[in-house]
Amino acid sequence: METNAMEVKNLSFSYGSNQILSDISLTIPRGKITTIMGANGCGKSTLLKLIAGVEEPDAGQIRIGSRLKISVVSQDSSGLKGTLEEMEERAGLDRALFRAVLRKLDLSRDQFDKRLEEYSEGQRKKILLAKSLCEPSHLYIWDEPLNYIDIFTRIQIEELILSRQPTMVFVEHDSVFTSRTATEIRYLDEASGTGI
Repeated sequence: METNAMEVKNLSFSYGSNQILSDISLTIPRGKITTIMGANGCGKSTLLKLIAGVEEPDAGQIRIGSRLKISVVSQDSSGLKGTLEEMEERAGLDRALFRAVLRKLDLSRDQFDKRLEEYSEGQRKKILLAKSLCEPSHLYIWDEPLNYIDIFTRIQIEELILSRQPTMVFVEHDSVFTSRTATEIRYLDEASGTGI
């Protein structure tokens, strides 16, 4: 475990009678940026939810370091409510750093006083990404981080990842972003939810 942030062994998961993942084993090495690839519906997002602890597997093991801190960016930003200040306090973020990252992601200062519910989908995704980047974490789990994101912001996110080289696992359909950031590619089989 010293060289791996996380180990997944023989993981299986179903929604009711629908088998999503079957006998998945995966290691996420420290200091590597791993992308999970496969066709739509093969279980990529489900796998991320399982390793993030959002869902519980039907079978198998997920082993993580005892003090490993995980930061998650999900596809769904609908839970963002309140103000930026309230979010900063809840998450224990460094306000100056968080807002500097938001500015780097091209969120204008005049947006800072709005309630998060009033933000567009793209603005909310920028909030989630900036929050994740500012959280002191050992492992970053991002599910389709570029949804609703413009090309300028995509380039900024890419540069931030390349400069920091975090331990990360992500799912993303943007092949250019993936080829530039990922150091490891793992594939899920579209028919059986196996592979990796």
